[in-house]
Amino acid sequence: MLLIKRRDVPVWVLPGGGIDPNEGPQEAVVREILEETGFTVKVERLVGDYFPINRLSKRTHLYECAMVNGQATLSAETKGIEFFPLGQLPPLPPPYREWIEDAAKRGPPVQKKLSSVNYFALMRHFFSHPILVIRFFLARCGLPINF
Repeated sequence: MLLIKRRDVPVWVLPGGGIDPNEGPQEAVVREILEETGFTVKVERLVGDYFPINRLSKRTHLYECAMVNGQATLSAETKGIEFFPLGQLPPLPPPYREWIEDAAKRGPPVQKKLSSVNYFALMRHFFSHPILVIRFFLARCGLPINF
């Protein structure tokens, strides 16, 4: 599993990001993975379409991709790029573990609410990782701390 460690909130996550104007979700995932990792990929299948239940998240299309070429290259957004075996994933914030489990099932695309991204989970994370949660909020407000 290809994961990146973010610069603004230093946690391991799946590469990805927003969709630019006049861009489809599949084009966006290919562009984002290239920008964040240096790898060119092709989309293999839609894993799921996930819907937010609050303002902590946005609608997300999750795709399984295959590597075409490239080499790991850090960017302004990434401070780490690594492949992990499914059984040895690092700690992941919600909903990344759930997304990876959905992908591993290899079933038809799922449509789900992002119920694991909720205010209760955020408060629980705040008490165990306050600096990461503060950095998350700053990044959401357009004030990322990148070092």
